[in-house]
Amino acid sequence: MIGVEKWAEIRRMKFIEERSIREIHRLTGYHRDTIRAALEGDEPPRYERPPRRSKLDPFKDEIHSWLDDDPRIPSQRLRELCEELGYRGGKTIFDDYVREVRPRYLPLRTYQRTLYRPGELCQFDLWEPSEPIPVGHGQRRRGWVLTAKLGYSRAFAGSMIFSKELRDLRFGMSRCLARLGALPAKLVWDREGAIHAGGGRPTEGFAALCGQLRVGWIILEQGDAEAKGALERDHRFLRTNFEPARRFANQLDFQAQFDAWTEKANGRHHRTIRAIPAERLEAERERMRPLPNPMPDTDHRFTTRVPQQPYLRWDTNDYSLDPRLAGRRVEVRISQRAITAVALDTGELACRHARAFAKGLTFTDPAHQRLLEELRGARRRGREPQVEIRPLARYDQLIPA
Repeated sequence: MIGVEKWAEIRRMKFIEERSIREIHRLTGYHRDTIRAALEGDEPPRYERPPRRSKLDPFKDEIHSWLDDDPRIPSQRLRELCEELGYRGGKTIFDDYVREVRPRYLPLRTYQRTLYRPGELCQFDLWEPSEPIPVGHGQRRRGWVLTAKLGYSRAFAGSMIFSKELRDLRFGMSRCLARLGALPAKLVWDREGAIHAGGGRPTEGFAALCGQLRVGWIILEQGDAEAKGALERDHRFLRTNFEPARRFANQLDFQAQFDAWTEKANGRHHRTIRAIPAERLEAERERMRPLPNPMPDTDHRFTTRVPQQPYLRWDTNDYSLDPRLAGRRVEVRISQRAITAVALDTGELACRHARAFAKGLTFTDPAHQRLLEELRGARRRGREPQVEIRPLARYDQLIPA
């Protein structure tokens, strides 16, 4: 049997140079029958090895039977069953065969390509870093990044939070929208506890935020996380590209590095959309509504009475209050950066502390400590016994000389 190169050479000599079979035989040395076969066949010669019997062949019927009973049975379990029947072949050939035949018994889900209109949707989700975040005072704390992605431009943003409560989710969403620079028509969430009230309905707090922003919402069906596939892929990219070889001093440093990374990522060419997200975002903003000015207040507010031991407890930490306001009601305002309290009746400042995300700490304002000491001294002075001082002449009258 001749090779493809010689086969092509024989055909060239015959059909281009118009040589006879006898002359081709003389020039190449090939038998005339071999030359005639090369000229008659239009397909190049191929060497086909006769199929060999596989070690897996005797067990294929059993594999089909088990897959018919349970299409999801793992390949490893099937191999164990076949080994009990005498299979001694390799793992790779077995797994490849099971992967090939399983779709006959368990049809795979198919997907249509999703197309987004500019400014239509913004997807939200939570991503948890691999390691706890340093929060100062020698402590680390479990945190999440609330991520957001516009469907059309694929522009990406994220915000560090330390709980899944609605007040932190509201802050994270507002910050992400501010970084994206405009409002989409709808916000997309899965059935996160603080977002979903049941039956596909939003919680009151989430609906209130959407109403303030004048946007709609979509809450995905249960178990349909693949509907946010764009964000799921970004979360894998965060694992492989953002996290490796990074160190963080605290949560503020984490946020600063994350923001810088998203700016870089938004400036790269995106393989799916075949464009740069940052450039598409500029065009998408023209189709989106501007952010409200000011943005909805996401600080947590509540009222409480200043206790006799003037400290406010929040997130396991104690923050000092003005002791002169003991027994009076104050309005507390808690943001991601600060904790403040103001007396309801007079508007006096009860406290202003930097918020700490470390736990189990006590923070005392030096001014509050001085006031406590002054009040304690005044109370002590008020408890000293009052001794009446009488003139000595009165004692002379009572005691005869």
